[in-house]
Amino acid sequence: MKPDRQIPARLRKLIGAFAVMAVLFAWIWAFTSLYDHLPQNRFVHLVYFVVLGMGWVLPVIPLISWMGKADKPLDVGQR
Repeated sequence: MKPDRQIPARLRKLIGAFAVMAVLFAWIWAFTSLYDHLPQNRFVHLVYFVVLGMGWVLPVIPLISWMGKADKPLDVGQR
């Protein structure tokens, strides 16, 4: 039987931290660049920034849950 190869928790958290920052930078760049195409209406701007200001969480949730998985306990044998 092959040993179960998993990424250690510390490495998952490091990779996840950089991935979250990359998602945030892409999210900010994409939606601030779309801002110029909005109609000049304060209510539209308010809704746009509230929805998109909280919307970045949805694509990051699976990444954060992957980062938070615990390592499998070491098999120390039978006692």
